[in-house]
Amino acid sequence: MNTNPTSSDKIKRVLISGGGTGGHIHPALAIADEIVLRNPDVEIRFVGALGRMEMEKVPAAGYEIEGLWISGVERKITSLKNLSFPFKLISSLIKAGALLRKYKPQIVIGVGGFASGPLLFRASKKGIPTLIQEQNSFPGITNRILANKVQTVCAGFPGLERWFPKERIVETGNPLRSSVLKLADSKNTPPKSESCAHFNFKNDKPIIFIMGGSLGAKSMNSAVKNVLEHYASLEQSKQRLPYAIIWQCGARFLEESTAWLKDFQKKYPEIARSVRCLGFIDRMDLAYAAADIIASRAGAMSISELALVAKPTILIPSPHVSEDHQTKNALSLVKRGASTLVKDHDVVEKLRTEIEALLLDQGKCDAMVTALKTASRPNASVIIADEVEKLLNL
Repeated sequence: MNTNPTSSDKIKRVLISGGGTGGHIHPALAIADEIVLRNPDVEIRFVGALGRMEMEKVPAAGYEIEGLWISGVERKITSLKNLSFPFKLISSLIKAGALLRKYKPQIVIGVGGFASGPLLFRASKKGIPTLIQEQNSFPGITNRILANKVQTVCAGFPGLERWFPKERIVETGNPLRSSVLKLADSKNTPPKSESCAHFNFKNDKPIIFIMGGSLGAKSMNSAVKNVLEHYASLEQSKQRLPYAIIWQCGARFLEESTAWLKDFQKKYPEIARSVRCLGFIDRMDLAYAAADIIASRAGAMSISELALVAKPTILIPSPHVSEDHQTKNALSLVKRGASTLVKDHDVVEKLRTEIEALLLDQGKCDAMVTALKTASRPNASVIIADEVEKLLNL
């Protein structure tokens, strides 16, 4: 790493492309933040897909973004939506070329998602240095298409030689948000009282953080409802929740879930007052700090954050992803004894018993925490920024 670059060899112009989900957006922002830390005068612009999450989240983080008219191909090949794909692709390739001429980036970085493809393809054709960051153990289609066109592949998980040239792969881990990275140092972890107060909880019983990802998960939401209904079904003197729940239901399920909880509260107020239902959590650091146990989908970024946070973890891989890559992600922790795994079709019936089993087994929880700490990669952003500098000969 060039620790003291002169003004002439600093990075000046960067384009970062991709998005679609928080799993792509958060690492992109983490990479941008590290580049800015080293090069305060750098101009970083993002390129995303119109109508997708990045068009709001990136500006909220303080970066400018341009949008491409692009989307993926529907799996059902006869879908009428696929008729517009060729026009979207041509439009995006044309705009990508215009953006490269306008901003003249020294390097283009892709993080996966629809918008990465056109921009990195055009950049590689123009001889502009290119790098992609692949978060998953099974790469997305955009990054697989770009495999032989980019110069460096920063891998979040080992074993990507099947899809990318081995000599171009650098295993870096996944870059994490600064607010989460702080939790790697116990000195920076918010006090339990502060994190509990943020969610209007008293610090008087264990807290379970249940998250289905930025878009939410229907099966996990059903599992939470089943947990609450179980305690409601007990005789009246026992109708209480022995722990509190932070329930991140996902933005698309927020209205439905809050309405359900409101109706439930009318009958069982004592149970419901121990539940916070939220669509999206911006202060993940406080949610992680408050939690005693975490139940989560097994997206790549979730896996990376959970390893860093090091709290006893239950993983529920989504069945709705290509090549079942969330199960592969989850097994990277399960094999280390760092997590338990519950299949999606079992989660409604098994989530409560898995939570209770962990609450009753402190030895297993302690072993999970130790194993998670050995799996964490807190320096991913630093290593990726080093690779950017290598490509630019800085």
